[in-house]
Amino acid sequence: MKGKFILALAAMTLCASAFAQQNLFPSQDLKSAIVNEDKSVTFNFLAPKAHSVQIVGDFQTTDGSTNAGMVNSSVIDMKEGEGGVWTYTTAPLESELYSYLFMVDGIATIDPNHPYVFRDFATLTNLFVVPGGRGDLYSVHDVPHGSVSAVWYHSDGLKADRRMNVYTPAGYEANPKKKYPVLYLLHGMGGDEDEWKNFGRACVILDNLIAQGKAVPMILVMPNGHVGMSAAPGESSWGYYKPYHVNDAPLAYETNFMDIVNYVEKNYRTYTDKAHRAIAGLSMGGGHSANISAMYPDKFDYVGLFSPGVGMKGISDDMKANLKKQFQKAPKLYWIGIGNADFLYGSVKSYREYLDSMGYKYEYTETSGGHIWKNWRIYLSEFAPRLFK
Repeated sequence: MKGKFILALAAMTLCASAFAQQNLFPSQDLKSAIVNEDKSVTFNFLAPKAHSVQIVGDFQTTDGSTNAGMVNSSVIDMKEGEGGVWTYTTAPLESELYSYLFMVDGIATIDPNHPYVFRDFATLTNLFVVPGGRGDLYSVHDVPHGSVSAVWYHSDGLKADRRMNVYTPAGYEANPKKKYPVLYLLHGMGGDEDEWKNFGRACVILDNLIAQGKAVPMILVMPNGHVGMSAAPGESSWGYYKPYHVNDAPLAYETNFMDIVNYVEKNYRTYTDKAHRAIAGLSMGGGHSANISAMYPDKFDYVGLFSPGVGMKGISDDMKANLKKQFQKAPKLYWIGIGNADFLYGSVKSYREYLDSMGYKYEYTETSGGHIWKNWRIYLSEFAPRLFK
């Protein structure tokens, strides 16, 4: 009797173990986001009871937007095949990093058969890379890699502990006497300190550019730009809330930005002069970068404005006065980039016209497309090689 009990207990244990580990096995025996030899990409989605399945991706753009949360991305109908598997294959694509998701009977969902997902604000999207060109810069290669740390610092001005990501280049730990220049890289209104690291592929881009000898080894600082939140969603005492736009006090972040610089220069081996500091950002972060670099004209010799939020309500008298001081001190590089379909194109044009009217020197790059990550990754990959040389 005792033997039967032990045998039954063992069987129950094995059964429980099997159920506990069932997440180790795929729920669908499908592959999706398959990059084919001709660089077309095939997507598959199992939904035998669905009336329609569509794919939304930035590999095919439109002038509008979708309720899936992907701006300027077309909605493409997929075809149902055997067993309720819906399929779509693109035309050959240029080498790039792309994002996509599915619409199943009008409801947005990620691809369960391609587990590579990014969160951008409150939106989840899958991603894939088409190799053989620009996409290679956004892919991890067998090169020396830097390290990334999530760091908490205290801001005296904001009276709070706040989180940021700090990338140190390969060799930082092995060379305890070497100092490095610093690039402060700022996110947009819908982002946080994880945005450039994840969606922007900033650390991967720097690893590859440094390994290729195109960029000098540098420290990369990616802080949280929202005064009203201390850290990315899920990384603070707020818990797992649904991300939402935070209303920040005007110029509070910019006014207290030197708390970040002071922390970095106290805790990392950095040069502490203007010639070895750069600041850049996208959208809201571009506006932050413009304001911060103008407020502190002796601090940053390199400024990058990527689809920046500047000039939307005109240029204030205080900003004009700060810009005058900044350009009197002649920054080594003042770089502006924007897409020709970006909703901020008009305000950036007005900002440039003011710079032109004052004779302030800057460099300008215009790409196709709108207010999208594809452009911001390009801008970083073009801006970073220009720094500290």
